[in-house]
Amino acid sequence: QNGDPNAYQIMLSNMMDLFDRVLLDEEVLFLCPLPSQFALTFSLCSKMHFYTNLRVLLQNPFTFQPYHKAIREPFDYYTFGQNYIRPLVDFRNSYVGNISVFSDMENQLRQGHNVVLMSNHQTEADPAVIALSLERSNPWISENIVYVAGDRVLTDPLCKPFSMGRNLLCVYSKKHMNDFPELIEMKRRANTRSLKEMALLLRGGSHIIWIAPSGGRDRPDPLTGEWHPVCSLPC
Repeated sequence: QNGDPNAYQIMLSNMMDLFDRVLLDEEVLFLCPLPSQFALTFSLCSKMHFYTNLRVLLQNPFTFQPYHKAIREPFDYYTFGQNYIRPLVDFRNSYVGNISVFSDMENQLRQGHNVVLMSNHQTEADPAVIALSLERSNPWISENIVYVAGDRVLTDPLCKPFSMGRNLLCVYSKKHMNDFPELIEMKRRANTRSLKEMALLLRGGSHIIWIAPSGGRDRPDPLTGEWHPVCSLPC
């Protein structure tokens, strides 16, 4: 917004500097040492690789297809997203209710059935939080779940590296369909392609798809300016 051509690079650099501080302060903040795998993931080599990728993404923006499969190599964007959000989750005081339901889901998926989840959606970190919550009990679901993603997480340079590590069905929100009249037809065609991709996935079986019908809730109420936690909102 300020017109600085280096704005995105500055924001991304600040983002990584903040993460470095999280790593350094891990024992102070969470009273526990970093898991060795976590530390290795963000070794100097991995971080340099990620910095290089960010520069490439800024110079040559990544374009998402209607159905995007998580990019795991040569850079593992999935693991990067998991480990970036991991320090923000209070695992000691968190739990997954009715965890057995997810085991039932996994059994159904392995038999060729499909599962569609519909829920509220609080922040852009939700996919990582879902995957982190299930990575020990149901790692297959964590890595294979497909998220229906709105255009913001597909176009915002700060969101793209995290989105590239997820399986996505890319759509344009009906709420913002008319924001730019000249793009309405393009958005409709894109949504039609995404629906066809979803139909193909479901026809093939063994897919789990997460949909948030009301979109994200990480914005203040337009009337009161207050932020509402997901638990206070009706499904």
